[in-house]
Amino acid sequence: MYRYIYGPVPSRRLGISLGVDMVPFKTCSLDCIYCECGGTNELTLERSEYYPIDGILGELRDYLSKNPAPEYVTLSGSGEPTLNSGIGRLIELFKAEYPSVPVAVLTNGTLLDRAEVRAELMNSDVVLPSLDSACAGGFGKIDRPDNKLDLDAIIDGIVLFRDEYKQKDPAKQIWLEVFIVEGVNTTLEEIDALKAAIARIRPDRVQLNSLDRPGTVDWLKAPPMSLMERLRDELDPGDGSMIVEVVLKYKRRDEIASYRRENEDLILESVARRPLTTRDIHDITGMHVHEIEKYLDVLVHDKKVKPVIGERGVFYQTVSEGK
Repeated sequence: MYRYIYGPVPSRRLGISLGVDMVPFKTCSLDCIYCECGGTNELTLERSEYYPIDGILGELRDYLSKNPAPEYVTLSGSGEPTLNSGIGRLIELFKAEYPSVPVAVLTNGTLLDRAEVRAELMNSDVVLPSLDSACAGGFGKIDRPDNKLDLDAIIDGIVLFRDEYKQKDPAKQIWLEVFIVEGVNTTLEEIDALKAAIARIRPDRVQLNSLDRPGTVDWLKAPPMSLMERLRDELDPGDGSMIVEVVLKYKRRDEIASYRRENEDLILESVARRPLTTRDIHDITGMHVHEIEKYLDVLVHDKKVKPVIGERGVFYQTVSEGK
């Protein structure tokens, strides 16, 4: 079992993706209310080589020597990948050895106002920043940022990155994710501000996401699909310059590549003993939290387990146990 890489994990956004953990669990510059991994352990803007680049590259080489190449190698994990100061070196070395394997970076965009961070991502193929609100109030309520972050600087950084990235190679892609929280970033003021920010950023895609499993606050609910579709239409400039889409979820076993029934059984046996968080399940099974989540999606859909909010975050328990 690998320490730094996990998967492949199915993704509606990226297909079959081999994930790379760049930082320790929940080391991030934000403490988003919707994060399915739980609350942030280390809220920071400090960059460091949290995980060794040589170790990560060694695991990628080993995996690719034994398995078909995934659709993407995705730098993401359970924290903010650009906090790893070696991210540029990893991308450069990996692309030198595997030029045909696309590299994607999932980032909250908070460090893109730094010239060195923008430069370090230039050799990637797709960057997926997030922007959940272009208003200070919504940003604070949804993303709960490190207090040294400035929203205007974040947006300016994403705009600058887009310009520099496309100048290097117009074929490179930027897909902007917006997590929808009904009543917070769905007001007229919020939508108008998002429209203005999106017009400046000019991403190739805008991807609207929503709650799938409980986040870190109990009041957060999934918005109805009718609202998601209305917002999709409102945010679409209608000139063909970008794709605006609603991100859908995997719910059935036959939709998920590499789904293993024995892993499902192991998770069920674990939560049958006592309610567990995804981190607890990881500690018991050794599976990565993102792999665990794909099984939980199916088990929740099948009403075999259900999520409940506890003091340490979101716990999963068997449905019979929750009666």
